Amino acid sequence: MRSTALLLDPRFRNHHTGPRHPERPERLEVLDLLFAAERYRDLERMTPRLATQEELRRVHEHDHVAAVAASADRPRTHFDADTPASAGSFEAARLAAGGAIELAQAIAAGEVENGFAAVRPPGHHAEASGPMGFCLFNNVAVVARDLLARGSAHRVLIVDWDVHHGNGTQHSFYQDDRVMYASTHQYPFYPGTGAAHEVGKGAGAGFTMNLPMPAGAGDGEYYAAFREVLVPVARRFDPDFVLVSAGFDAHRDDPLASIELSTGAFGHLTAALTDVADECAGGRILLLLEGGYELAALTASVDASVAVLREPHVFDRFEGELTPDGQRAREALNSSWGKI
Repeated sequence: MRSTALLLDPRFRNHHTGPRHPERPERLEVLDLLFAAERYRDLERMTPRLATQEELRRVHEHDHVAAVAASADRPRTHFDADTPASAGSFEAARLAAGGAIELAQAIAAGEVENGFAAVRPPGHHAEASGPMGFCLFNNVAVVARDLLARGSAHRVLIVDWDVHHGNGTQHSFYQDDRVMYASTHQYPFYPGTGAAHEVGKGAGAGFTMNLPMPAGAGDGEYYAAFREVLVPVARRFDPDFVLVSAGFDAHRDDPLASIELSTGAFGHLTAALTDVADECAGGRILLLLEGGYELAALTASVDASVAVLREPHVFDRFEGELTPDGQRAREALNSSWGKI
């Protein structure tokens, strides 16, 4: 059994999005119930702290941070049609980013082996210039920048299996060869980015990996993409820390998309990435919650992923076929990484 830390705090629920919004406080209420189970009593529990202005500004422009801060003075703010905020949202967003930083630092220092950050609001759509797509601050990007700034890591792998492409994370590191961003996502779909040919630019050319999935893709297609493209390139990148934008909205029961992953698939994908972390990063891996809006599916899928963090070989591997877009992604990366 590995030592796994959990970040989950009731203050994350103070981000109120309004009636019928899918990104709602109940998402964490069900995870509270999950982690209250006897089998999780020995998890290390982390208490979040507020991210500082310096930490947020490593990713976000001054006006972006100031606009989210101003939302604390109003009962309701709408940054776009999908992205509301309440008076408690700024604090919740700072706690999400700051808590994730602290959990990553605990892993980097060897205090725990890995972790799961059950945070909200989510982050991977937030751009340098503003909130977007339910996201206020880009939690995973803030954590990656902090690891690099402190010298706690020199090469960071970010894998994003949310059903939506993490445009904000991609753009944060598109010209940076210290961070590899790898994404599986439904395509074409919101937010419109994430084509296979988007592989990075300048010094970052070859360090962005997009594996678009057609509507209806399921376990086999995802595992083939991991086995044949993502994992081989990740191993050659040789990260010393692995971060996962762990969205669970690619589950077949989720209402917001049309990918058909089973609950167990999230265990298999976590296992593939713990293998990379074990081989390259001394086991250092942190999952940060992104999407996942059907509450039963979210709970079961998180349970599968955390089970693997604690016991990496609890899920056997499975087989699958690479989609045409997966083949195109492999071809797009071959110029940088040789034959994959």
